[in-house]
Amino acid sequence: MRGDTVRIDVLGVGFDNLTLAEAAERGMELLHTEGARYVVTPNPEIVEVCREDPAAREAVNGAALVLPDGIGVIKGAAMLGTPLKERVPGVEFAARLLERMAGEGKSLYLLGAKPGVAELAAERLKERYPGLRIAGTHDGYFQDDGPIVEDIRQSGADAVFVCLGAPKQELWMARNGPATGARLLCGLGGSLDVFAGTVKRAPKFWRDHGLEWFYRLCSDPRRLGRMIKLPMFLIHVKREGRKK
Repeated sequence: MRGDTVRIDVLGVGFDNLTLAEAAERGMELLHTEGARYVVTPNPEIVEVCREDPAAREAVNGAALVLPDGIGVIKGAAMLGTPLKERVPGVEFAARLLERMAGEGKSLYLLGAKPGVAELAAERLKERYPGLRIAGTHDGYFQDDGPIVEDIRQSGADAVFVCLGAPKQELWMARNGPATGARLLCGLGGSLDVFAGTVKRAPKFWRDHGLEWFYRLCSDPRRLGRMIKLPMFLIHVKREGRKK
């Protein structure tokens, strides 16, 4: 279900051209639709992975919603002459969904992060969103999908936040979505750590000026290897732009 949204192609990944509010509205529509759908939130790093990995690209483009989480994607789309409305951070999209889900008494399963993080996130989310029901939790350290899928199915969760990192989470949702029995699955990277309070988001100033990536790098220099993909992404965008 893609609705009538025209997708904007950025290096082979098709992004839905929506504002945060529009994306949340579409997410709730999916939550009320029969069948399983999933949402992905690629940043430039993930786009670069998709350029090199056809399976990852297929999983990302197969999502019902592909949201631009990363100022680099916004800049890249503009450079290609096909601007996107705005950045839609996965954690903010999730927060909008949670507010709506809580109001309707919907249930959520949390999957991912280190042992104990999902449980802590669950407790904090229940406090922040009264009415939200936590159907279950599981950390991201598992080898066999089967027991996890069955646990989600047995829980009766309406939605699942899948936080396994990219492209593992995208491939997992594409492979297992229908079997979970949930209607909506959202690939949200490190969001469980944010919800649990074990990792803090960049201050508003940094986010408003498109510098959240730099704040995260300063907070965790180990991310440097991953951040190398950002300049490569911009180089590839410039090359693609010259072809037009």
